[in-house]
Amino acid sequence: MSFLRIEGLLAPHAGQPVHYVGMPLGRATAAMVMIHGRGSSAGDILGLADEFPTDNFVYLAPQAAGHTWYPNRFMTPIEGNEPYLSSALALIDSIVNKVIEAGIGSERIFLLGFSQGACLALEYAARHAGQYGGVIGLSGGLIGPPGTSWAYDGDFAGTPIFLGCSDVDSHIPLGRVEETAAVFERMGAAVTKRIYPGMGHTINRDEIDFIRNLLKTE
Repeated sequence: MSFLRIEGLLAPHAGQPVHYVGMPLGRATAAMVMIHGRGSSAGDILGLADEFPTDNFVYLAPQAAGHTWYPNRFMTPIEGNEPYLSSALALIDSIVNKVIEAGIGSERIFLLGFSQGACLALEYAARHAGQYGGVIGLSGGLIGPPGTSWAYDGDFAGTPIFLGCSDVDSHIPLGRVEETAAVFERMGAAVTKRIYPGMGHTINRDEIDFIRNLLKTE
């Protein structure tokens, strides 16, 4: 595992390393940005890359300062998670831009996150709608308090978006997953939503298999 640094960001995630595995960025033809959950690490989420193709992919995972992207729950009013949330979103944006500068088009960039990382990946995608290779939210939803409308502009142009979650997840209410699916469908994404009865707050084999099949199309 190697790492690079993204400079010029505002605190608190300024100067955090971005770990990567797979093909070097300058030689890869597709990329996945992988975002870890609260209390976890870039190394942990990069472990999933062992399940995915390696021939032409680079997998990049930023490390959150203090292992947490933002301090409060994702359904807290937005201001309660600032400036951490804006700093985290800026870090993701800088990685996506660096990948594009390396010659990989957005239609070959995938965003994946688990738990807090899934919320961050989905929120970033909603604020930067366009054609991606895919967006994968594992046990997550769009960020904001109950009643948020997420009136974002933009068109996903058929981008595949996968939402997988338990129906009894103690961190992610099922209603928020359904709201998230509706927002992305309105914005022109091809949404796949899979709700797993009684599953814990985890990632299962069905989700991994779906992602593998999605990446095989690249």
